[in-house]
Amino acid sequence: MAENQFFVDSDKLSKEALEKKHRIETDPSARTNHMEYMEGMERISSDIMDKVIGQMNSYNPDEYTEADVKRALHSENCSIEDFKALLSPAAAPFLEEMAGKAKMETSKHFGNTVYIFTPLYIANYCENYCIYCGFNCYNDINRKKLSFEEIEKEMRIISESGIEEILMLTGESRSASPIEYIGEACKLAGKYFKNIGLEIYPVNSDEYRFLHECGADYITVFQETYDADKYETLHLMGHKRVWPYRFEAQERALMGGMRGVAFSALLGLADYRKDALASALHVFYLQRKYPHAEFSLSCPRLRPIINNDKINPLDVHEKELCQIICAYRIFLPYVGITVSSREEKHFRDGIVKIAATKVSAGVSTGIGDHESKYSGGEDAETGDEQFEIADDRSFDEMYKDIAGEGLQPVLNDYVYV
Repeated sequence: MAENQFFVDSDKLSKEALEKKHRIETDPSARTNHMEYMEGMERISSDIMDKVIGQMNSYNPDEYTEADVKRALHSENCSIEDFKALLSPAAAPFLEEMAGKAKMETSKHFGNTVYIFTPLYIANYCENYCIYCGFNCYNDINRKKLSFEEIEKEMRIISESGIEEILMLTGESRSASPIEYIGEACKLAGKYFKNIGLEIYPVNSDEYRFLHECGADYITVFQETYDADKYETLHLMGHKRVWPYRFEAQERALMGGMRGVAFSALLGLADYRKDALASALHVFYLQRKYPHAEFSLSCPRLRPIINNDKINPLDVHEKELCQIICAYRIFLPYVGITVSSREEKHFRDGIVKIAATKVSAGVSTGIGDHESKYSGGEDAETGDEQFEIADDRSFDEMYKDIAGEGLQPVLNDYVYV
């Protein structure tokens, strides 16, 4: 991957901003240390990071053989070594057998259920310069932050479609989307939805506790890539640049009382096999430390963004993605697996019959456009999207398609008493 493949130029930036942008792109010494915590970032005492990164750094996918893959497929309990074999190139010819075993594990622990949710982006202001993301602070897009009245209007429209679980997202800007703003949005969501997730900038454990008290059930954090050196070249500015603070976000959320946590690498940013290994091991070790919590994995690949249509997952094609998801299911049989609208309809329809347990529907990655998307209302002022989606099915279409495959669509299975 060319080092400058993702860089976005804008002729609307001020001269000072352009100079700063150029400086941090071309001069590594102009960037802050991506391994040092910034002021106000909570440090926790945990050995999870060392375990995950140690395993990832020692992993050589090319060392595994056909015999290793066969052993993994016939093991009653998939070990870490077995999982490494299933992610390796040697496992590619065994994809059909992997899918069969993954389907068996999915049926054993999840039956024929598929959960449906929708994301709601409430703001797209961002203070980070992540060069592959449409929200990055140097990308020339329409920025918008929904008012509480607008948030409730969007929620009402989504709720009326039948959806009972919502995932609220913001750009990573504390100043534009402070914790108090997100907390109020959670309280509003509680009026319309039975399960509330958040995908926001990482925060400290006391802030996660506050958001949980406001109604949030779980949080999702994309590590993007577990390769800290590659991470440094992709995240050039902002709080997101601090790799270890992001890594520890899920554990801080569990310390803050969140019921569930979700993990992901953005496949295509670095060595996807090592990122898939690290993502699953991150879950594996935390699952043993916090056995009461709910864990899930997302499996996103890179998608094009506004002002840059060259962003694609390169060597992570559908066959490779299927191998990763099947390996996840065999290694982590109890963990939820989400496949987003980044993927095409045919892929999502196929993978829910094998290993995935959760899909999004009625998706918009823009800000404030659910009225036009759901009810045909007039377009209001909206904010631009984070990335392009590939599957734009509505909730009704998704529900019918899942049921038509003989699966059971589930809107919510959690009841507060």
